[in-house]
Amino acid sequence: MFITCADSRIVPSAITGAEPGSLFELRTAGNVIPAFDPHAASAEMATVEFAVVQLGVSEIVVCGHSHCGAVAALHADRHALSHLPTMARWLATHAPFRTSAPTPGLREEGREHVLAQLRKLEDYPFVRDRVLAGDLRTHGWFYDIETGEVSLCGADRFQPLEETLA
Repeated sequence: MFITCADSRIVPSAITGAEPGSLFELRTAGNVIPAFDPHAASAEMATVEFAVVQLGVSEIVVCGHSHCGAVAALHADRHALSHLPTMARWLATHAPFRTSAPTPGLREEGREHVLAQLRKLEDYPFVRDRVLAGDLRTHGWFYDIETGEVSLCGADRFQPLEETLA
């Protein structure tokens, strides 16, 4: 399963080299994963549940990217999204706003955001149970749009994917 941003510059099959039809994808603004709530329903929770429980996926990648508009919005004044009230409510509900000034390209903020979304995903009971059983692995990736480089989170830091495969 590949969870990533809805940004059209992110092409999961090109990033992974996967054949058409081999990735189960979930695309959402800012690759935001809502916190698990057994009394709420969301398309994101339903899609993850279907992939994990019904399809039995063995790997889930949460992939963020540089220059992400949702991540930029999280570091902006809340009023900067007044023209996008639904987006502002979505982000306010599922990804806390921060007041720090963003760095160029939003790379560090994007990586932190991936890790936050990965933690929320790993709190889903059906994900956590399969991870603990050794039947599912989760991964945090970051795609740099300018360079095409993919970084993988390992030991609480991101490093180029090629180095982790060597």
